[in-house]
Amino acid sequence: MDQYRMNWNYPTLIRVGAGRIAELPTACQQLGMSAPLLVTDPGLAGLPMVEQALQYCRDQGLKVGLFSAIKGNPTGANVDAGVAAFKAGIHDGVIAFGGGSALDAGKAIALMVGQSRPLWDFEDVGDNYLRVNVAGMAPVVAVPTTAGTGSEVGRASVITDEQARVKRIIFHARMLPALVILDPELTVGLPPKITAATGMDALSHSLEAFCSPVYHPMAEGIALEGMRLVKDYLPRATAQGNDLEARLQMLVASSMGATAFQRGLGAMHALAHPLGALYDAHHGLLNAVLMPYVLMANRAVINAPMERLGRYLGLAQPGFGAVLDWVLDLRATVGIPMTLAEIGIDDAQLERVGQMAEVDPSAGTNPVPFTAQQYSQLLLKALNGEL
Repeated sequence: MDQYRMNWNYPTLIRVGAGRIAELPTACQQLGMSAPLLVTDPGLAGLPMVEQALQYCRDQGLKVGLFSAIKGNPTGANVDAGVAAFKAGIHDGVIAFGGGSALDAGKAIALMVGQSRPLWDFEDVGDNYLRVNVAGMAPVVAVPTTAGTGSEVGRASVITDEQARVKRIIFHARMLPALVILDPELTVGLPPKITAATGMDALSHSLEAFCSPVYHPMAEGIALEGMRLVKDYLPRATAQGNDLEARLQMLVASSMGATAFQRGLGAMHALAHPLGALYDAHHGLLNAVLMPYVLMANRAVINAPMERLGRYLGLAQPGFGAVLDWVLDLRATVGIPMTLAEIGIDDAQLERVGQMAEVDPSAGTNPVPFTAQQYSQLLLKALNGEL
């Protein structure tokens, strides 16, 4: 694994390699932290990896604290509680440690510790980001323990507004963590189902970015290689959780997907966001189930990119059909359900989800501009398994 031990500075400073979590205290010190708050989720908080991370910091004289009161789909109230913990502990930075929920919550807490406006004032709408008091933001070290969201290299957090029952994207360019540690040893204990769902989430980011109509050749190229890594390594990571090379390559694919979606996302995320808010379902799993149905809905305008993708992935007779078959085969291999109904989604809020999807920020870069009714019909197909 030594050949994979690298330091990257694109899109931010990234320390890559097995065992590099031991460098967490020096990473904090590099950013001027002496009293970081480690933000994680309740499921991780009691695990040895978190205690080890805290101990590394204590051994180097850091006054580290722990905050873990966040949901799988983090809420505005979770962020407020984290800000209160940050101030009560007199902390000076954040270690965002965990899956997408912990990373998003940690980044949002670091944003909000120095703001006088409420969280929702910084929703990614128009030029709301100009309202941010940048000087009040705290530095962030991001440590992903799943390979899916790529939030460690993202400039936004997805936070649920429980009152409105909607997911809101909170954005500022400086929310991008200043330093990231990609250590595959932190992901080896991830169960196969979570490995599969988060890995398919990474694929959804690269796939939607690749299909976006926005001109961004750099993001397009990153998306292609990110999808190849998923093709080669997600089955391995799911089948053999202690395969460190597969785990590392999936962490990289996850970061690449989130870097690529500077080009935009699409209907998978436009539907997954309201479904996550209304049903509290796992975001990556929603994207994984929705994927082939969205591809079919976009088919008329994505044949050319699908042919390029098929060639890059080395698929026989590259084209839309080959890519769709690969997606379906990959989902079956890693155990993704065929329909949304299988994961507890129903048609009770069909119209509402369609309306929410139409105005979701991700909808703006879908290759086809769907109406609310078309989103509802797409959702119905994903519920019933109609490809």
